[in-house]
Amino acid sequence: MKTGKVKFFNENKGFGFIIEDDSKQEIFVHHSGLIDKVRENDLVEYEVTQGRKGLNAIDVKKVQ
Repeated sequence: MKTGKVKFFNENKGFGFIIEDDSKQEIFVHHSGLIDKVRENDLVEYEVTQGRKGLNAIDVKKVQ
């Protein structure tokens, strides 16, 4: 599992971005990939998969 911090998540639109701890890369996250409800600045663990437009975070859950 990878770890990171939620940079942005818009609950109304159902998507956001996670900043990966190791590479500092932005990873797209869709509400369908969430296990736990997330908000900005939450620390999370997740898996990464290739989406149509780039990398997507899936199985996202809060660490704290």
